[in-house]
Parts: sequence; structure tokens; C-alpha cells
Amino acid sequence: MRISVEDPLTLAIAPPKDESPEEKETREQAEIEARRISEAIDEQIRQERTALKKKKKPVKVLLLGQSESGKSATLKNFQLQHARREWAEERASWRAVIYLNLVRNIVRVLDILSREMSLAEGEKRPGSTTVEYLSDSDDETTTHRNVYRFSDKHRFMQRRLGPLRSIQMDLENKLGPESQEVRSTASISATPFDSPNSQLLPKRPSRDFGINSTNGWKSALEKLRPSMVASARPQRRSDSDHSEITDVLAGCKETMQDLWQDPVVQQVLSHRKTNIEDSPGFFLNDIDRIVSYDYEPSDDDIVRARLRTVGVQEHKVVMDDGNGKEWLLYDVGGTRSLRVAWASYFDDVDAIIFLCPISCFDEQLREDRRINRLEDSYLLWKSVCSSRILAKTEIILFLNKCDLLHNKIKRGLCIKDHIPSYGSRKNDTVTVMRYFQQHFKEISKQYSPEPRPFFIHFTSVIDTKATAATLSVVEESILRTHLRNADLL
Repeated sequence: MRISVEDPLTLAIAPPKDESPEEKETREQAEIEARRISEAIDEQIRQERTALKKKKKPVKVLLLGQSESGKSATLKNFQLQHARREWAEERASWRAVIYLNLVRNIVRVLDILSREMSLAEGEKRPGSTTVEYLSDSDDETTTHRNVYRFSDKHRFMQRRLGPLRSIQMDLENKLGPESQEVRSTASISATPFDSPNSQLLPKRPSRDFGINSTNGWKSALEKLRPSMVASARPQRRSDSDHSEITDVLAGCKETMQDLWQDPVVQQVLSHRKTNIEDSPGFFLNDIDRIVSYDYEPSDDDIVRARLRTVGVQEHKVVMDDGNGKEWLLYDVGGTRSLRVAWASYFDDVDAIIFLCPISCFDEQLREDRRINRLEDSYLLWKSVCSSRILAKTEIILFLNKCDLLHNKIKRGLCIKDHIPSYGSRKNDTVTVMRYFQQHFKEISKQYSPEPRPFFIHFTSVIDTKATAATLSVVEESILRTHLRNADLL
């Protein structure tokens, strides 16, 4: 055999000179085995590629909106309908969250009562156990001064319910940062995710930017979860398993009810226009049912419970009625300081459910009291609609908290006092809802990079039955779009 010294490859694979028959046989057997291994690897790669192509791509849905807009409640409704086993397993964990919500309700009332009573001390007449106090609060006019008749009963309630402040701290420590409400922000932009720097953030949740649904605050509550039987129904706890928190709440139960039902307290709250019942996580009307050693959170309790979302949380749900289709739902933190993390999720979602609480036309952001909440939602909606990355993404708009909007209008609030452009339209719920619907439509039409349909639903996502019907329609629409994009329709 003539070998060219100019061809290194040929030289490298050429058999050795003076190769014996035994050495040749060994070499050839090794070459056969090497080819067999190489072909097996190639076949494995081919099979993996085929399996990857056949694997169903999950449906990805991003929930957007400002803080307290109803994103987490919407996610809970998804889980309630399609993840019943996990829902049952996590039920007991929500007990501590609901207790925190209740305690915060009470502490908020106590703070307001304490402020008014401390102001009243300067006007107390010598020898009197009742204080008649003329209040000029910030929300009242100077021509209508309100008389509050405080008594020893109110001072007793303050002392008796004082330990609840320690209970609040204990629960917040157990639940972690999600239990802390943000009351200030360094972000001056409603849409920090529009910044080029936002694209540099992690693509998937990290310790700083989010938690998975099975981690975080729920892990801290494992010791509070009862054992599970085969039926997935929690067993009743023995008396020795009751926490000190439950003991304290049970001891304060009657006083908490007295505080909330007290006519003078209700007068103070009314004059100060403090509508605690409109707040997320309101449970003061459920004290008798909730403060019980046998209390097990209901589905409605869990959906109503308030816990702040930190960063971006990814939740996996398998739709039983959709051929086992896997859905990935992303619940984002809605405070201004957390919105910067949104952008990294824009380029890989099938649909966005955008939530705007239309009842908040007279409210300000919790983290920035200078900003009207409705105006903030308008800015968010405009930015989402104008995003070129989302130009072909299906967008579903939930105009949420219609129940609270109706209650505000019933109480006599005039929309035009807060939204001058509302003009002389009728001040009724239906007209107001249509006005908001048209305004959001106009923003979408004006700022979308290209024409596209989008769907609007009027919702009250804490109403689980009504929301189940809405989500059924939404799920079908999203799934059809997902399959169409996958060239399966």
C-alpha cells in the first residue's frame, strides 16, 4: 500500500507496518466495536430528538397587573379547578395566612381607634368616664364635626386586643417576605420593564426574583399541616397540636367581635371613609367561624386570602379535561419595584391575562400614595399593548373587582368627581363598566403595533363560581391559539 506523507489523516488511520495476523484481527474487532458504539449513540440522539418533537409543549400564561389587582386570586381559581389534590394538600397551610389577614384587620381598626382616642384625651371632662370628642379628620369638612362617645369599654378593648400585635409579628416571621406589604418604592416608573436593562434579568425564577409554588412561605408552614389520610382530607388535630396563636385568638374572639360591631367604632370608620371591607384579605365578618379550633379554610377563604407575590412565581397545572395538557402559569409581583422582572417572560408566552381593578378609581398605590391606581393600570396596559415582543401574543383583559365598584356606587361615590372625562354619563354600575371597557379598547387600538383582537371579561375573581365559568371560556380560547401556533389545527 502506497501512503502519501502529505495526508496526515490517511497516515493516522493506516494500519501499522509489519502488522501480524493476530494484531490485525484485534484491530479490526476494536474498529467494529467502535462503529457499533458510535451508531448506538447516533440512534439514541435520533430517538431523543424524535421524542422531543413529539413532546407536548406546555401552554404558558402570564398574569399581569398592579399589586392587589387579583392575579393570585385568578391563579388560585385555576388551581381550584384543575389541581384538586394539591389544593387539598395545601388547604391547612392557608389557615395561618387567613389568621394573619384577620389580625391585620383588627390591628388596623385598633390603630384608627387609638388615634381618635388619643386626640380625645385633651377634651375629656374631669370626673367623666365618657369622652365626647369633636373630630376634624383629614377626610371630613370643618363644617361637619363628628362627636365620638368613647368610654372605658373602648379602653378595655384596646388593652385586651394588644397581644394581637405580637401575633401579627409571629405570623409574618413564619410566612416570610410575602407577608410584608410594600409601602414605598424607589421606582418612579410605572413600566420599568420597558428599560433595556430589564432584559438582563434571569429568565427563570431565582432566589431573588421568585419562588416555585411548592417552596417559600408554604414550606415554613409544614409543621402546621395536619397528617393526610388516603382520602386527602385532613384529620382533626388533637388539643395538644393547637398552636399558641390559635389559643390567643380564641381568647380574644369575643372582644374582636365586640370591636367590629361597636357603634362608635363603626361611626369613626364611616366618618374617616375607611372601608376595610373593600380591602383584600377582609375577614372581620367571619370571626365566629374562623376563630375555632376546628377551623378548616374553605375554597372561598383561600381565594380571598391576601399574600403578596414576590418576584415571579411559576405554577404547573395539568388540565384533566384537556388531554392532560400541561399549563405553566406565571404570577408576577405587581408593585412598581418588582415589575422590572416582567420583560424576561414576554417572548415565550402563549397568552397574557391582564387584570385591572376598576373599583380603584378613587384609590392610590400602596407603595406610592401620589399615584392613582387606575391611572397606573392605564400606563401598564398601554405599555403591554405597545410591546412589539407581544404583538402576536393573545391578550385577555379582566376588568376586575366589579363587585366592589358596584358597592362604591351604591354608597354614593360619583365617578366624575375622580375622573373628569367621565362627564355627564349616568352614575350607575353598567354605564361605568362600559366606559372603562371602551377606554381600554381605545388604548389597545391606538398603541398595538398591528391590529389584533383581544377579549374583555368583567370579573370578581373572589367569586369562585362565576370565575370558573369565565376561565372555562378563557382556557378554550388560549388552548386553540396554542394548538394553532403549533400547526396542529
